[in-house]
Amino acid sequence: MKNKTIEIFRPDEETPIYVTITDTPICAGFPSPADDHLENKLDLNKALIKNPSSTFFARVKGESMIDDGIEEGDLLVIDKSSEPHENCLAVCFLEGEFTLKRVKIDGDDLLLMPANKKYKPIRVKRDNDFYIWGIVKYLIKKV
Repeated sequence: MKNKTIEIFRPDEETPIYVTITDTPICAGFPSPADDHLENKLDLNKALIKNPSSTFFARVKGESMIDDGIEEGDLLVIDKSSEPHENCLAVCFLEGEFTLKRVKIDGDDLLLMPANKKYKPIRVKRDNDFYIWGIVKYLIKKV
């Protein structure tokens, strides 16, 4: 397996991360007339982290999920307490390495699906050293 290691970080729950958010919708079509631009504060910890004790951030390395729009350097918000489900985006631990893939159920096996034609699906069997480490809840990208 030629997966690069995912960098994992624990969020700082002690310090709220406030950013300004506008109540005025941002139109993706023609601009709307300017309103008074009411502004509130949004705590990113509260908005992005449902279960603080089981939430981690990780930075993506590699290109196996590029066709899903997930690129090297993107930041993932991962919840280890979430239950995996069909087609979820999961950080998996397989044979001593972390990998980011979509989960597909195939009978008694799992398939870890890349989103890049250069990579083949990984079939996980019962005798593999494997577990789903966490489920990706948010993807944060630099544009």
